[in-house]
Amino acid sequence: MILMLCGVFGRETPEKPLSVSEYTRLVRWLIGRKMRPSDLLKSEVLKDASSETRLPKQRMEGLLARGAQLGFAVEDWQSKNIWVMSRSDHEYPTRFKKKLGDQAPPLLFGSGERTLLQGGGLAIVGSRNADENGEAFAREVARMCSYNRMPVVSGGARGIDRVSMSAALEAGGVTIGVLCDNLFKLSLEKQARIAIGEGSLLLISPYNPETGFNVGMAMGRNKLIYAMADFALVVSSDYEKGGTWAGAVEELKRERRIPVFVRVSNNPPEGNARLVDLGAIPWPIEIDRSDFKQHLSAAASLREEESSLIERIPETQPQAKKSKKPTTLPLPLIPTDQRTETEKEGRANCEPSSDESFAGASIPVAQETPLQETPLTIYQAVLPVILSSLEFPVSLDDLARKLEVSKTQLSKWLKKAVDEGKILKLGRPLKYRRKE
Repeated sequence: MILMLCGVFGRETPEKPLSVSEYTRLVRWLIGRKMRPSDLLKSEVLKDASSETRLPKQRMEGLLARGAQLGFAVEDWQSKNIWVMSRSDHEYPTRFKKKLGDQAPPLLFGSGERTLLQGGGLAIVGSRNADENGEAFAREVARMCSYNRMPVVSGGARGIDRVSMSAALEAGGVTIGVLCDNLFKLSLEKQARIAIGEGSLLLISPYNPETGFNVGMAMGRNKLIYAMADFALVVSSDYEKGGTWAGAVEELKRERRIPVFVRVSNNPPEGNARLVDLGAIPWPIEIDRSDFKQHLSAAASLREEESSLIERIPETQPQAKKSKKPTTLPLPLIPTDQRTETEKEGRANCEPSSDESFAGASIPVAQETPLQETPLTIYQAVLPVILSSLEFPVSLDDLARKLEVSKTQLSKWLKKAVDEGKILKLGRPLKYRRKE
């Protein structure tokens, strides 16, 4: 029933399939009357549904009359190893339902290992026309994901998407491609076909598996990429244009957003720095590939704590809220001379990958150079908040609870303030007080 109401298949018909919002409206009406979609086959139910949901009765009748066309379409999809599921199926991604609610797509087409529908991992996104530095960066991060058994989630488009997906597969990892077009065509490409057979690649799309590219559909699937992952990384983004920018901004505005990281080294495009202004987290200049996921979680938590403190900064410190240049977060580093041979090989020169093929190849990674530090550092920004809380002696534990930050980070800031002579350490048990 859902396929007939929402699916695009067979020869064109005058009746346009229901959109996500229209289908959601109809489902709410059915649930409110403890009915199922199959009840719409009853003429009196269909009449009432049409009247109360403002969906033309003739349109729904036409859609529900496509049973024969649906049968041929399903048979064709199965012959091409394409499966389809609806939002009511138990295998439908729980992440989509929890994060998107009514905006989760009614139908999902796919090819590959269905167990990967549980999602997780890192979404790597970026421009279709990224430079070599961006592609090399994406490839290196994708390899780290594979080493840590984290899925790489991306959109399957040429450029950053395909480079990161290919690198993950070559490194023995798993990849989830959330496509906006040509699911069937992509599933036939050599590397994809092998990976699907090995159970390391899942391709999914909310659109007909043979639909061509459409800007609107590309924008619509962006939220699915973020919904499928635990973290996201924007490698290269234009400023205020393109799908990468739109998708990242959409996610950053969500109340229940995932941590969105952004590349800030090696001459990134302007859009990257602008995303930091909107709340994205600068990707660490160097990061230990061991405990990779834990490091990302720590970086995200630190940024949340810093953002919380910055919100409390007095209006006499406006610079702290308006800093325009990103800083990178301190995380444990791997000394260059201790990196594994595998990582060194990943920096070897070889021919860049073709934009139109799924296969990827290593591109030399230029020495990463951080952007200039902000005129006002995070420490300088939060110091007034800390000092205002130390009119009387306070222990580290009490101050951490009051400011809602981790003791580890707070102790670093307190030590720096003590060294600068702005805070006093007092007696036993140890307490802190601002210097008058």
